[in-house]
Amino acid sequence: MIKLNKIYTRRGDKGSTSLGDGKQVLKHSIRVETYGSVDEANAFIGLTILKAPKQIKKILLRIQNDLFDLGADLCTPDKKNIKKLKITPDHIRFIEENIDFYNKSLSPLNSFVLPGGSESSVFFHIARTVVRRAERKTSDLLKKERINPHTISYLNRLSDLLFVLARYLNNKGKRDILWVPGKNLKKR
Repeated sequence: MIKLNKIYTRRGDKGSTSLGDGKQVLKHSIRVETYGSVDEANAFIGLTILKAPKQIKKILLRIQNDLFDLGADLCTPDKKNIKKLKITPDHIRFIEENIDFYNKSLSPLNSFVLPGGSESSVFFHIARTVVRRAERKTSDLLKKERINPHTISYLNRLSDLLFVLARYLNNKGKRDILWVPGKNLKKR
């Protein structure tokens, strides 16, 4: 268990921070940016919990904990001699099972969904877009450094789950606002 007695250390005052293996890097390094974006996504999921029914809150609380594990996974470079927290296929399977459960009550889509319909749905769409940004950063890191490939799969599925839950909270999709391509173009 982690114990934090002192919140500030002043070690980061010059723009560097320590990774999980102790290596010092700049705070704007791609790895730090990546796990920072996961932290931001986690905060937005915390906001969705305020607007979620009880059964969905339970799922989201588990996901928040998993996102901290994912951040720790990204914070520690993959090396053979370092034991670290890792996102596994079981984490991904949990999300997929929930996508399948909630999606089965939704009608199929014929267009893209615009964020809206209900306040709770909008919160989930915002969290989804923040998770997508974290996914893009993780994808960029994956191309430059060795990381656990399950991290990007997890984020990809998580954004899908947030989309499905946004629709579910829109009265099971009945309040979804669908995109109408070219709707506002002037006719000639």
